[in-house]
Formats: sequence, C-alpha cells, structure tokens
Amino acid sequence: MSAPQLRIAVIGHSGSGKSTCASALRTYAADQGLAFARIALARPLYELQDRVYATAGAPLRSGAQDQMLMEDLAGHLRRLNPRALADDFATRLADCPADLVVNDDLRDPLIDAPALRALGFTILRITCDERLRLARLTARSDLTRADASTRNLDLIEPDAVLDNSGDLTAYRAAIHVTVRSLQGGWAL
Repeated sequence: MSAPQLRIAVIGHSGSGKSTCASALRTYAADQGLAFARIALARPLYELQDRVYATAGAPLRSGAQDQMLMEDLAGHLRRLNPRALADDFATRLADCPADLVVNDDLRDPLIDAPALRALGFTILRITCDERLRLARLTARSDLTRADASTRNLDLIEPDAVLDNSGDLTAYRAAIHVTVRSLQGGWAL
C-alpha cells in the first residue's frame, strides 16, 4: 500500500517567503523521489484576472498579480458562492496523484482554511521581520498590492511556524526538517 498524500498549506503575508517555501518543498520531494504538485486555491482568480485584462485591452505579463483586482474578484465570487474557490480547489485536488501537494495562497480563515483542513492539509505559517518583508515587496513587480485578504490571517491556526528572516540555506533546512516530521510514519 502506498503512503498517504502529504498535503501542506503554506500561509503568511506577501513577501514572507511562501513561494520560496513551496520551491524548497518541491526540491525536497525531488530529493526523496516523491511526485510533487503545487495547487493554487486562487487559480480561478488568476483566470478571471487574465480575462478582465484581455477585455480591457490592457497588457498583462505572465504571472503578474493585480492584487487589488484579485481581492475584488474573490469578494464577488464569495458573494455568489462562499465555497466557490474551495470547491474548485477540492475538485482539482481529487485528480492530483502527487505524493506531496502544496498550496501557498490560502488566506481566508472562514471558508477556505476549514475546507483545506477537512481535505487533510497541514498548515505551515511563514513569518519574517517586517522591514525585510516590506523590502522584498518593494523589489517585486506586482501590478498592485493589497493586504485586505490577509488581515485575518492570524485566525488560521498553524501546525508549525517557520521564520524566514535570516539565511536562505538555514530556512530551506528548517523546511526540510519540518516536512520530514510531518511525514511521520510514511514508509518511503
């Protein structure tokens, strides 16, 4: 019998190091011979963002984030169906055969976090020095920045917390130690 799928949701404020954590988890999976998948909860929002920009005739580079627009779109989706994002995510997760599945865009504590918990996700919170986080954000090229969607992030109870204020090598090592502890009784 194969090991159960390890599911990790990485949370934190923009610029804290969530994407870096997801990349370190991808490397960890490769080193362990595990299939890896990164599933975005916000994929429908990216798709809608692309449609809005196309309709507006405005250029949008690949991977760009208009955070203000995406927060507005999320609000409208939730108004129509509070579980729209969570249900779409669950459908895509059900078709994912990977050994290690990572989500790094969980922000909603009321609907999405309980939904991911019910799907078996462990929640890993990334923190860092606020000045460093703001410097990282300044270096990024997001079209707009918005923090409204993370104002209630503290309402999501993490299973583990990692600080990303220091050395990148040490941060990656801490991620690897954490995921090994989460694997627990896996027979690899």
